Amino acid sequence: MTHTTEPASGAERPSRGAHARIGRDGTDGHSKEPKGAGGKGLHRRKFLGGMAGAAGLAAVGAAGATFSLLTGGNSNKAAAADATGTLHIPDLLEGTASGGTTTYTLTAKTGTNEVISGVTSTTAGYNGSYLGPTMKWTKGDTVLLNITNTLGDETSVHFHGAHIPPKMDGGPQNAFADGVTWSPTFEILDEAKTLWYHPHALGTTAEQVVHGLAGMIIVEDDSDVSAALPGEYGVDDIPIILQCLAADSSGDIKYNVAGYLGAGLSYPVLCNGTNVDSTTLGFTATKKRTRFRVLNASPADIMTVQRGDGGTLTQIATDQGYLAEATEVTTIRLVAGARAEFVLDLEDAVTLQAVVTTGWIRGGSGTYDFLTVTPNASDTPADLPSSLNTITRYDTSSFTARTITLGQGTGGTMTINGSAGTTMAGMAMISTTLDAEEVWTIKNSTQLEHSFHLHDVPYQVIEINGAAPTGVDLGWFDTFEVVGGGSIKIAMKFTDFTDDTYMYMLHCHLLQHEDEGMMASLMVTDG
Repeated sequence: MTHTTEPASGAERPSRGAHARIGRDGTDGHSKEPKGAGGKGLHRRKFLGGMAGAAGLAAVGAAGATFSLLTGGNSNKAAAADATGTLHIPDLLEGTASGGTTTYTLTAKTGTNEVISGVTSTTAGYNGSYLGPTMKWTKGDTVLLNITNTLGDETSVHFHGAHIPPKMDGGPQNAFADGVTWSPTFEILDEAKTLWYHPHALGTTAEQVVHGLAGMIIVEDDSDVSAALPGEYGVDDIPIILQCLAADSSGDIKYNVAGYLGAGLSYPVLCNGTNVDSTTLGFTATKKRTRFRVLNASPADIMTVQRGDGGTLTQIATDQGYLAEATEVTTIRLVAGARAEFVLDLEDAVTLQAVVTTGWIRGGSGTYDFLTVTPNASDTPADLPSSLNTITRYDTSSFTARTITLGQGTGGTMTINGSAGTTMAGMAMISTTLDAEEVWTIKNSTQLEHSFHLHDVPYQVIEINGAAPTGVDLGWFDTFEVVGGGSIKIAMKFTDFTDDTYMYMLHCHLLQHEDEGMMASLMVTDG
């Protein structure tokens, strides 16, 4: 393992432990054997046959191992596709409360879904055939998750954006074998925000996520602001999981360079598991104000959400919680892994669009009318709170500075600080201490798009290509865009959790880049 124990220089850039895999014996103390085993819209689509430059092709690696669902799945039929064109709302997973702990049960399993309309694809999901149920966590509660793996290959489950101990974070060190139940437990310290969960084992993250292993987490709190915002799940608080995938005419979903360079591909766009290439889904709003939580669960492509009539969205949150105040925006740009929340106060129907931008060597492109929201309500909502959150901007003058360089290696690998993180021993490791305050310059030495994600703690964006952030970029994040040749500067404080064996991860959330090595580890110790 390459250790970076001393911080590197934090100069500005003037432009815009052991890998403890969990086996069937569950020796880490947290695993156990299972007890038993609508209308049409304008859809302008461009199928890209080109690549994001020669450098883009050089940056991607060979195909990884294929887990068992690609050669045969179970007979579970997908429930996501709704022939009526009505927006499918993922089930809300009910927990069981006992002794001060709420327990949730998830099973990662194989199934089928129509990723391309009319064509059955072999897929995977949690508690179903594609995607997973939404979980609601409440700040201050203790949760226990019993997660059983029936995929036929090892997996892990990462709670993306959650501030939890590294032993419970679901990174590569928490990978667990087929037939095993992993049971992490932790207190919810996060305030109200939108998180998500997905696999994070070494080398198989893209494959497992694109086949459907992803779900949303809603964190609630008892603040006055939360009480004043829409919060009835499926009624005025609506999850939106957007994906742009790659598949051939037989429905085989692609995830690596060999697949993406194949002939005859299409790049289907899905909303909550339903293909919206030629169908605009519908949702009837029974309250005049509706809250939407949007997750870009694509492996690589960028999703920009906007109104079809050019009107504004009232954005209230970024990845890591509420903005300082509700902000009127015309577009919300989400790189892979990012989330945002907005509200609409409607008198008339509005169509929401997703503008897809290719993020990898190939991908989707175009504008999709994915959802028409039709009001059928007579209530009069109160004014939104004038203040949503108090965000004190960091004074980074005394923060420890580091430079994190996103690069390309040899043989199609991607790197962080010169090391390809395809194994725990091979990746760079950042060492820090509890309560450390740090400012990182994330430098993109490639001409490729990257989406920088940090586990453990939220960060503030201090600079974007040398310029100070404005507007919604002054919120809290865990995932942020780093354009080719560009840089961002981010600041964070490492609080609450330490471990001398288990580590957090920092990586590109373009999942192919992650699998090809653009990942490093972060160890937080007592000092």
